[in-house]
Amino acid sequence: MTQGIGSAVNSQILQRLTSSTGVNSTLAALVGVGNAPPPVIDALQMRIQNVAPDLMERAETVSYPAVNIYCEKLANALTEKSRSFSGTARVAVEVRHSHDRLQCLQGALELFADAIAQTLSANRGDWGNGLYYAGVYEISYSPVKQGGRNFVQSAKITLEIGVSRN
Repeated sequence: MTQGIGSAVNSQILQRLTSSTGVNSTLAALVGVGNAPPPVIDALQMRIQNVAPDLMERAETVSYPAVNIYCEKLANALTEKSRSFSGTARVAVEVRHSHDRLQCLQGALELFADAIAQTLSANRGDWGNGLYYAGVYEISYSPVKQGGRNFVQSAKITLEIGVSRN
């Protein structure tokens, strides 16, 4: 019944973040014209996977900022009785950033989190194939830890996607 819903939602979010009007375009707008060149999040730094930062660093070479997209929870509320699934998918977009200086970490992470949140907010509405995003999100920040280039911190943007499928 829920087969493929999480994957479909994750793919839709990844597609929106990596598009030409995606997160890099939003980063450029946030930094502003005439200022320092905007930071870039390469599409290769974005993945659909829920993996702990320390495990990811041990398994492969990581480029920062790293963005992980994953479905945390599916809730079939049966709001439409004729559908086999009508409810919500709770999705997390986690951005992890690393820096060798503690002073530079928080501001850069907040910039990346804002760019992702604004990109998602700009894509409110019907996503097709029974998916709908109302624009509501929540951002939570983790404390700074050792890792990456010396220090690593993450921000988790959580959103709910409405799902209506047979």
